[in-house]
Amino acid sequence: MASPNSYKLSCSIPGHEMDVRGLAAAFFPDGAFTSVSRDRTGRVWVPNSSPDRGFTEMHCMTGHENFVSCVCIIAPSDTYPRGLIATGGNDHNICVFTLDQPQPLFTLKGHKNTVCALSSGKFGTLLSGSWDTTAKVWLNEKCMMTLQGHTAAVWAVVILPEQGLMLSGSADKTIKLWKAGRCEKTFTGHEDCVRGLAVVSDLEFFSCSNDATIRRWLVTGECVQVYYSHTNYIYSLAVFPNGQDFVSTGEDRTLRIWKQGDCQQTIRLPAQSVWCCCILPNGDIAVGASDGLIRVFTEVEDRMASPQDLQAFEDELSKTTIDPKTGDLGDIKMEDLPGREHLEEPGNRDGQTRLIKEGQNVEAYQWSVADSRWMKIGDVVGGSNQQTSKKVNYEGKEYDFVFTIDINEGGPSMKLPYNVTDDPWLTAHNFLEKNELSPMFLDQVANFIIENTKGHTLGAAAPSAADPFTGTGRYIPGSGTPTGAPVGVADPFTGYKYIMGIMSVSFSMASLYNNFAFSPAKLKELNGGAPGEYRLSEEVLESLEKLLVSVCNPCASEQPTTEQISLLWKTSHWPEDIVFPVLDILRLAVRHPQVNDSLCGGDTDDGVALCNHLLSLMKPQGRPANQMLALRTLCNCFSGWRGRALLLAQREAVLSHAADLCSVCNKNIHIALATLVLNYAGSLHGQPDLEAKAQCLSVASAALESVQDKEAVFRLLVALGTTVASDQTAQDLAKSLGVMSQIAKYTSVTDPAKVGECCQLVLKELQ
Repeated sequence: MASPNSYKLSCSIPGHEMDVRGLAAAFFPDGAFTSVSRDRTGRVWVPNSSPDRGFTEMHCMTGHENFVSCVCIIAPSDTYPRGLIATGGNDHNICVFTLDQPQPLFTLKGHKNTVCALSSGKFGTLLSGSWDTTAKVWLNEKCMMTLQGHTAAVWAVVILPEQGLMLSGSADKTIKLWKAGRCEKTFTGHEDCVRGLAVVSDLEFFSCSNDATIRRWLVTGECVQVYYSHTNYIYSLAVFPNGQDFVSTGEDRTLRIWKQGDCQQTIRLPAQSVWCCCILPNGDIAVGASDGLIRVFTEVEDRMASPQDLQAFEDELSKTTIDPKTGDLGDIKMEDLPGREHLEEPGNRDGQTRLIKEGQNVEAYQWSVADSRWMKIGDVVGGSNQQTSKKVNYEGKEYDFVFTIDINEGGPSMKLPYNVTDDPWLTAHNFLEKNELSPMFLDQVANFIIENTKGHTLGAAAPSAADPFTGTGRYIPGSGTPTGAPVGVADPFTGYKYIMGIMSVSFSMASLYNNFAFSPAKLKELNGGAPGEYRLSEEVLESLEKLLVSVCNPCASEQPTTEQISLLWKTSHWPEDIVFPVLDILRLAVRHPQVNDSLCGGDTDDGVALCNHLLSLMKPQGRPANQMLALRTLCNCFSGWRGRALLLAQREAVLSHAADLCSVCNKNIHIALATLVLNYAGSLHGQPDLEAKAQCLSVASAALESVQDKEAVFRLLVALGTTVASDQTAQDLAKSLGVMSQIAKYTSVTDPAKVGECCQLVLKELQ
């Protein structure tokens, strides 16, 4: 009898025709889960009442044009009370399904490469990760923001509960923490691709990697524990409801069950790659593997498979062949191996492996603590010092070679079987046709076969060969072969109305600019010390003074001239240490319709040049006076329609650069930054541009993390309220980003009272 704490096979579920790449427990029906596969389908499985305690296929979903690599469940809502199913595929798309129709309810397009990770959050938010190095946030069929920062494929994503925080793990070996669309922290420690992430709590999470380790992290950045047991890539993690125990699967053919920080049980499967796992509502574990089967394991005796089925599973496992280069068996010297008597001594830990010599063969056994015995897990072939005449069995046939091929960045591995008597060109042609690959690879694959079978005779073991598409034994995105990693293994896969109308706030000399002492005398003083090529003549200085008078005095008889505007633009390129008084004139001048038209859009290139020049002055390491005046100039550009159109067109770059100044400790910069966000929010009010509104929410939320000045806080609150007013999608996104909990602290502010009042109105709008 199995021990109370050991898992045994409950059932095997056939149905998929190729690798099972993703699993997710469903909200409906009870006990159901969803799977996706390289066979381009997704399937929903429900428990049945048959004696085999198995599962029945309830629903099959199609819609992807290539293999499906990930799946997640979107929680039930008033519109979809049974929830939705989201799948990501190699066709770069995300398909979203109901439980009623085989075709997608809608398809999300935007990624430029395989979508390999999905996670859902509150209010219908969906987070995706892709080989295109980005993660994207989706809501109501729209991409709300793109998370950029990784330098290689984003293999894993997860949304943390309650806090509006998101995580992404990448082939660049890092994990990034995102809040409101901005990277707040980068976690380093893994030595190879990060392949999986799993939530422990609001404050902790797990990660797994191709470096064969699992790490437990605090969201504050500390790695609090590293778990060792796997001997090859780890592909997936799932956490039990207690938030402490978890399971993992990987390329070492195992499912490992971790309790109280230790690997308590190792279950080997008769498949090379164990791609995915999930915890079912009843505590059972479902795993998907490269043999196309889903297997469910349970620790409840009543749900365990019959003794006959358990024996059949063990027999199947014992017949598998193991290449020592793909696991933890090491180099094999036939003459040094013991015989069967070595199995009379019990093992000292669950999952321990031993090799014995049985005639001319090498057999691998694993110790089962639950059964107190050694179980055969396969026959070992292909050791470096072991010559064997046995061929490699693949899909029921024997071959001299079965190469593992990686076509795409981190994509699923493909098998290329070959006999030395075969025509390499015909074999290459058949391989490409079977896997629906471009004929352009024909020469490359054929030459690969020829090169890697030179000098081999019939029956020789397949060598550890270079992959013809990556030029290496396996694909390791973003790195070379890591030290100690298994070699030769294919890596498979102005006034303010609080709420919330259209408004534009500009900085005028009379109100918000009293504390910066500009005078024409200051300009003349700095001009006297300017380098020769920048020094202005008395005539030019007089012209700039006249321009200042004309733009600041609405009753002025003279209007700005083209020559004056040209001189202002030229002078604004003074060296950064002396340019600030010119910028002060510029930020006042752009409020004048004539200057606004000329600098912001008289010529499209002129407007872009103005934007780029101001952004160059806003570098975080730049001079605070220039940063502040550049922000104020951008704010005042909104006073004219050409300026407003220019800034809306350049919105992504402008707000991104502005957000970089959140961490600068300067009250005036923070007020200017808040005003810029507010002006954007006002300009977008009533518009359907959800991605732009998402960026406003992101920057406002990020700024509120750093800003202390109450005037800046007030303007950011008005910006938030204006962005979400009368827009349900924007409200849902704000809630999913954790805005409500972030701003709640301002409800009690009474000095000034407008901060607390505005905060309460924003929260009311979001409820």
